[in-house]
Amino acid sequence: MAAYVIVQAEVTDWERFKEYLKESPCVIAKYGGKYMVRGGEQVVLEGGGETKRIVIIEFTSLQKAQEWYRSEDYQRIKALRLNAATGSLIAVEGC
Repeated sequence: MAAYVIVQAEVTDWERFKEYLKESPCVIAKYGGKYMVRGGEQVVLEGGGETKRIVIIEFTSLQKAQEWYRSEDYQRIKALRLNAATGSLIAVEGC
């Protein structure tokens, strides 16, 4: 069953974050992930008006999403993200 990693992030340093943006697609692809949403235009339909950068990544399974997140490959570039943005990542099984 497919799983999705949902990221809500607020970029605090775009110059540093650009380094993360260069590295992350290769690492995600290595673990079978593909971007479904990557920070596109947003329209608030309901609720609060505050929006953050939203990213949704599809993996073939929840196990594969966790494997990606815990991998040495991702841990190496995770520091780039943590030094340039705040936010949350969750993984959820799809339908």
